[in-house]
Amino acid sequence: MPKKPARAASHRVAVVQHPPVLLNRAETLARAGELIAEAATEGARLVSFPETWVPGYPEWLWRLRPGDDYALTGEIHALLLENAVDLAAGDLAPVQEAAKRNRATVVIGVNERDGQFSRGTMYNTVVVVGPDGAILNRHRKLMPTNPERMVWGMGDASGLRVVETPAGRVGSLICWENYMPLARFALYAQGPDIYVAPTWDAGSGWVSTMRHIALEGRCWVLGNGTAMRGHDIPAGFPERDRLFPDLDEWFNPGDSVIVSPQGKVVAGPLHEEHGILYADCDPAVAVASRRTLDVAGHYGRPDVFRLEVSTELRVPIVVAERG
Repeated sequence: MPKKPARAASHRVAVVQHPPVLLNRAETLARAGELIAEAATEGARLVSFPETWVPGYPEWLWRLRPGDDYALTGEIHALLLENAVDLAAGDLAPVQEAAKRNRATVVIGVNERDGQFSRGTMYNTVVVVGPDGAILNRHRKLMPTNPERMVWGMGDASGLRVVETPAGRVGSLICWENYMPLARFALYAQGPDIYVAPTWDAGSGWVSTMRHIALEGRCWVLGNGTAMRGHDIPAGFPERDRLFPDLDEWFNPGDSVIVSPQGKVVAGPLHEEHGILYADCDPAVAVASRRTLDVAGHYGRPDVFRLEVSTELRVPIVVAERG
């Protein structure tokens, strides 16, 4: 009888639901290193963090008024910009070193400052770091949601990619990008085994979305939320008492989940709690699940539908005047 082909082993994944040290890049990166080590001790080969975890999501946008609070908004924005991540400058080095030290793939959301082309524009970015410490991909959120456009520029599709990692093929969309059918399809067409969705959203509707994506894409889905309450806002945050008057309030419950390619929640939701979710994810299960439904393959009807994606990096055009 012919020998059965060797089957890829399951890989333990970890979904971190701990708060950052808001508006402090150095301390947040130090906390990331500790959490990566903790997850690796539990056997995790892939560790994911929430949306813009470094140095934190701008929750204040939803609490401030554009006109009356203009000065305060500017003060907080300056702190965010100062603590944003410039990848070219090596600001993410502590996470890269932790990934290498613990031999883990890390998916982490950052407020990215592009020092190469602009000193003032930030992006909502998710970065994939390999177990050798190298940056495998950088994806900038295509469309910031509602007031988020006062903080982040619009991304492009240069990072709309699925990359090979020891834990499987990994792709990622950020928060409400996961409601963009064409963006999802762009990832499905590249065959992700693990689909990571770092987010600020939460609740039963979001968990249902994670289950839908797992069923639609026939992949493991890591819905990575951020659980925070008033106590997680540093005492020195500008006008904290006014913006976060109830320190015991969970203004984001988190609701992180891990979902199988069959749409079953295998870990979570982790609700109003800080912690780390774990699950063993077998890439072969994702591939085999597409036997009945492969939306980018036999079920996609390429003779009827076609998607074109412009993956060029959008950069400023600088024209020097002739002397």
